[in-house]
Amino acid sequence: MSRTFVLSVILGCLSFSIASAQDWAEKMFNKREHDFGTVARGADTVYKFEVTNLYKQPMTISGVRSSCGCTSPTVENGTIKTYQKAYIVAKFNTRTFVGMHGATLTVTFAPPYSAEVQVRVHGNIRSDVVFAPGSIAFGNVDEGTPKEQSVMVTYAGRENWSIVDVTNDNDFFEVELNEISRGMGKVSYGLLVRLKDDFPIGYLKDQLTVVTNDQRAESRRIPLFVEGRVVPEISVTPESLVLGDVPAGEPITRKIVVRGKKPFRILDVNCGDDCFQFKTDDESKVLHLVELTYVPQELSGSVKVPVQITTDRPNRGATFMVTAKVIEPAPATEAQAETNGQSSVSVEAAKLAETASR
Repeated sequence: MSRTFVLSVILGCLSFSIASAQDWAEKMFNKREHDFGTVARGADTVYKFEVTNLYKQPMTISGVRSSCGCTSPTVENGTIKTYQKAYIVAKFNTRTFVGMHGATLTVTFAPPYSAEVQVRVHGNIRSDVVFAPGSIAFGNVDEGTPKEQSVMVTYAGRENWSIVDVTNDNDFFEVELNEISRGMGKVSYGLLVRLKDDFPIGYLKDQLTVVTNDQRAESRRIPLFVEGRVVPEISVTPESLVLGDVPAGEPITRKIVVRGKKPFRILDVNCGDDCFQFKTDDESKVLHLVELTYVPQELSGSVKVPVQITTDRPNRGATFMVTAKVIEPAPATEAQAETNGQSSVSVEAAKLAETASR
């Protein structure tokens, strides 16, 4: 066999190995390209590439680099256990760049499972439209409390430029648009976004679309991102109570903390089928300790039960999750068996003595 043929075989195997390495890593990404579309200058424009570990071994993302300063990448949750997720966060630098831009982000996985995966972002940053601030950031909002924020939209160019609509698919938003000034080729609008008081508890991540009268279709719709978090009035710590392995027939007791913004009474703690026992008090206060006892009667395997807490605050309560795995009780030790045997003998002896005395 010639050296040339041997070298070709080695190079072919090496190429196959590298391709395979890239292939397994690429399968972890939900998508590998994103178009930001047309965005305003100064807009907070971010996209997260989702990465899911499909394998038994934990994976580590050691870094990510960008081919262009127009995009700044970061990693969320670099170490990924089986079926857990990480995110490659791509932030479009709309304050320092304008026009059409794109970047290739190279994601590096650390040994022993080394690989590199490339994802790409691109978009058009308009220089004539500016958002200030760059997004609607409500931050933490108390449940049942309306919140509002304003954004100034400024345009420089055509005299007849205008915003014709602001659209969104979320019924929990109210939007008010007012033209503030127009002249000398400049137009300013005030955009007020109000979060209604019945917005559901949890994280908020959405977008509004500013629709203009621009002639080019791709320039007419400009996204304005909205984010925040609605914090419940009544909260439970921990939100998910993990009891671990619980032997059948053996009780296990834990405590949870229930907090409120104002003093409240706990009226009921219910899991639907009396699977747990709860101990509470009747006081009205902002912090309660609730004792939970679980006594599994049979081998039921994994248990996952939602628990509902009802309070005297109108329409204010909380839900938390309890999980456990019911296992077989441990076999009795020799000492326990001997003690049990002695107890039985003692009982029998007592019965005989009582009979004899009669």
